[in-house]
Amino acid sequence: MTASDVHRAIDAVWRLESARIIAGLMRIVRDVGIAEELAQDALVIALEKWPESGVPANPGAWLMATAKHRAIDRVRRDVRLESKQEQLGHELRTEQVSAEDEVDAALDDEVGDDLLRLMFISCHPVLSTEARVALTLRLLGGLTTDEIARAFLVPEPTVAQRIVRAKRTLARKQIPFEVPPAGERAARLSSVLEVLYLVFNEGYSATAGDDWMRPALCQEALRLGRILAELAPDEPEVHGLVALMEIQSSRAKARTGPGGEPIPLLEQNRGRWDQLLIHRGFAALLRAEKIGAPLGPYVVQGAIAACHAQAGSAEETDWERIATLYGALAHLTPSPVVELNRAVALGMAFGPARGLEHADRLLGEPALAEYHLLPSVRADLLARLGRAAEARSEYERAASLTRNARERTLLLERAAACAP
Repeated sequence: MTASDVHRAIDAVWRLESARIIAGLMRIVRDVGIAEELAQDALVIALEKWPESGVPANPGAWLMATAKHRAIDRVRRDVRLESKQEQLGHELRTEQVSAEDEVDAALDDEVGDDLLRLMFISCHPVLSTEARVALTLRLLGGLTTDEIARAFLVPEPTVAQRIVRAKRTLARKQIPFEVPPAGERAARLSSVLEVLYLVFNEGYSATAGDDWMRPALCQEALRLGRILAELAPDEPEVHGLVALMEIQSSRAKARTGPGGEPIPLLEQNRGRWDQLLIHRGFAALLRAEKIGAPLGPYVVQGAIAACHAQAGSAEETDWERIATLYGALAHLTPSPVVELNRAVALGMAFGPARGLEHADRLLGEPALAEYHLLPSVRADLLARLGRAAEARSEYERAASLTRNARERTLLLERAAACAP
């Protein structure tokens, strides 16, 4: 195996194992910044040794063991962690296990508990939304700051600063490394789901830049969602979000043309939709419904996605049911964006005039003043009503508001297609 092959192997192992290594180390150091630093130290050692010795049979265990020994050495020699060492010693004596045994447990089935704790601490509401997203992708996704920066089209120093500040905030506020108690669990889980949802949506429809989609973000959000679903099997909203992401991901190949141009949902070749992902989405939705809890917003959105997936064409779609589901979603989480989606469904179910009437009620919404999809939706409805000049104007306004180059081109093409 060449050195470059070894480096590629190390990169792959790191992506798969970094989260559980950091989670396992948190059990010793109780500081997310130190845990990541120790894990990175183990990675550096692997980069030095593996090209000569070869990739170990169990590379994840090798990295964990190396990081574990560095963690124990640090606890022993760092005066500032003396109290932590005493506390750890007391806990270990009480449980009759050693520090080594405690970290080794992170390699067995208990690793799930640590990963769940790491998700909760990375997505803690004490952090800003941007910080939660960056820290989650860094700690749980194993992405570099450069990769996160490129994914969200922000300067790398900005991402690095967000991550550093997030770690400092968690340390300063002494956020415990734990699964939240029952009274806090719903709110904290909601924060985790929000982060995964934001990451997925940015990958699914990039808000800015030259690409219509960023598949790597979709894949990472879905991967973390699947992990969370296994760690929290009794939470219907987790399964609802996974169902939504599975079904949305199934459309990836049909969402762009040969040149990367966007293809809207109603114009997609549904034969290119990934049936395996659709079936996985249906299974996740079924898991959510079997739990028997009242439907939450992610389960409802998963059900809307399922309606699209069940239809062989746009015409066969049960738009009335989708409109009803958007009504339920608006009741659960009132939002102008939800109402705008509802306007689209009403326009498909009951005609463009009904949809336009609903969309026009949103014209005074401050949250939608610079939101390009409001004029875009109105333009589609106006075009269907034969009001070409108005439609053209709305398409042009939508194009001026979007920050995505691919979407801007599509909107201008539609504007040009409107007969004067």
